[in-house]
Amino acid sequence: MGKVTFYEDKNFMGRSYECSGDCADVNSYMSRCHSCRVENGCWMVYDRPDYMGNCHFMKRGEYADYRNMWGWGMANYIRSCRMIPWVQENFMGQMTEMTDDCDSFMDRYHWSGGCMSCHVMDGHWLMYEHPDYRGRMWYFSPGEYRNFRNWGDMKFMSMRRIMDSWY
Repeated sequence: MGKVTFYEDKNFMGRSYECSGDCADVNSYMSRCHSCRVENGCWMVYDRPDYMGNCHFMKRGEYADYRNMWGWGMANYIRSCRMIPWVQENFMGQMTEMTDDCDSFMDRYHWSGGCMSCHVMDGHWLMYEHPDYRGRMWYFSPGEYRNFRNWGDMKFMSMRRIMDSWY
């Protein structure tokens, strides 16, 4: 079970809102959010309601002033959040898919154009626009993602698996 507490002011001050699941509009509970504590679980947070806008991944820890840490502007606050479920998988059979982090598709596979589609068989992954886990980030849960062109011509050049030790 995940748990995150959002605070109106920096350094965990002011009114707070405790969340244990997805929340499409944090503003329903507080006017702004400057800091948060992730007690359990992993989360994706967004600067717009309904899981839209800029997003950032958060694992267990304290974020006393996340806006400066993430480079979000003065008008950007956490406005919605999604908990990333932890599901332990039963690894069976022979597999040829990637099962570990990849800091550069170019270096490892000589893919200069990045990855344009994927089928996530198990686990939860963060995909990054640039090598070395930089740039825009997308969260992927198990499923088929056939054509990233439908998502604004995105591609990713590095990827990282969300690990159980992060919880």
